[in-house]
Amino acid sequence: MPDTAPADVSIALDGADGCIAGARDRTLDFLHRARADNGLPVSARAMDLAQLVVSELVTNALKYAPGPVLLRLRIADGAVEIEVWDSDPTLPFARAADRERVGQHGLEIVMAVVRSFEARREAVGKRLTVRLALTGDPGDPLGSFGD
Repeated sequence: MPDTAPADVSIALDGADGCIAGARDRTLDFLHRARADNGLPVSARAMDLAQLVVSELVTNALKYAPGPVLLRLRIADGAVEIEVWDSDPTLPFARAADRERVGQHGLEIVMAVVRSFEARREAVGKRLTVRLALTGDPGDPLGSFGD
């Protein structure tokens, strides 16, 4: 794997119509560039899951926090790191499984597909950081599904 990686990408989101789809599109573009321009092995599965994770985290941030949201993408140690900052200091939590509950499963889904998840309060608001493997991991229960 080459030592070079695409620069960090930071995207400010204001909640306007189409901004969640735009965040997914920018994530896909970022990963395509990582593969095409830098020769990094990025699986189709990683591209799909990164878009899902971005969609879930950005949707929640825009839904529950007043003001703008900041999305940051970077590649490090064979993973794409996805950070979402918003102005609400309340840390999210995954709810207990409940087959009767409709909705509110986004964080459960995110935590099921990422290598790591961190939520921390900032001086203003909070920052959620997840790391998602760029390729199938032998220790990953989903393996290289989708490649």
